[in-house]
Amino acid sequence: MKLTKIWLLITGLIIWGVSCKSGKEVFIPKAPDYNDATMWVTVNSDSIGAGADIFYVVSTWEEDWTTEDGRLCHYADVYNPTHREHMGELEIKRAAAYMSPGNRFYAPFYRHTTIDAFLTLNDDTIRNRTRLAMDDVCRAFDHFQAQRDKSRPLIIVGFSQGGMAVVELLKHIDDDTYSQLAAAYVLGYKVTPEDTLQTKHIKAAQGEADTGVTICYNTVKDVKYIKPVIAATCMGINPVNWRTDDTPAVLHDSITVTLSPQHHVLVVKGYSGSEYPAYKDLINVGDIHSCEPWLYSECLAKNISVRTNAWRKN
Repeated sequence: MKLTKIWLLITGLIIWGVSCKSGKEVFIPKAPDYNDATMWVTVNSDSIGAGADIFYVVSTWEEDWTTEDGRLCHYADVYNPTHREHMGELEIKRAAAYMSPGNRFYAPFYRHTTIDAFLTLNDDTIRNRTRLAMDDVCRAFDHFQAQRDKSRPLIIVGFSQGGMAVVELLKHIDDDTYSQLAAAYVLGYKVTPEDTLQTKHIKAAQGEADTGVTICYNTVKDVKYIKPVIAATCMGINPVNWRTDDTPAVLHDSITVTLSPQHHVLVVKGYSGSEYPAYKDLINVGDIHSCEPWLYSECLAKNISVRTNAWRKN
């Protein structure tokens, strides 16, 4: 806890320094209280007690914004109804619709970092600005872990910035919690060699049913469209055929999904991703970042069940 407070202090000083240069005072929204049920979206659909506990971390929804008194903010405000609607209605509940059946689903609201940090394309800036967000997620997870039945398998899932949070949670958890992990899903974000050196809890999935593993994938139309700040990853697996080689898989009868073993990303053919508009030349420009939780939803729902059952057998 002392280290966390030190990091938050350092982050605050960095933000303060940037705000001085920009001429704007930075606003830090009030921290979420995870004892408050309104800070969560929860769905209990495990009527027979045979499923998993799923901890889901939402992606990035906000741009930098300014308070009424002119202060700049780099974070979502969990008490802002519009920000809550973006996180809850537009993503979390959609994810819960296919992940929660047969399981208990939990997703916290947190002060996620705005997209502007990622637009800098600078990993140091992204790491500095996301420290507060990652601390919220770790606090939420600790609260969730303290309350849940630890005889049940644990599934951790996150998309985009939420995928970054999954990586940080794998560094955060202790060995006892790791022993409860059926699988961790990093959707649309990277796992770096540095991440794997910081914890023994990151173990790349090798197939459909191994447990205690990390599933990571990013989708592009061609490897030339890889966005390094998001998808320069050291591991990947095809969520359609659960292979780590370049064996192609067919999805929805018309989409071919092939993993590039060299770049660890999914290359898709027969799918334009046109429903996801490009955003400031960062995402959905050759990559299809916004599709990650949705294009493969049937595969993910089935795989959560497979790994849950495998964990229970083991």
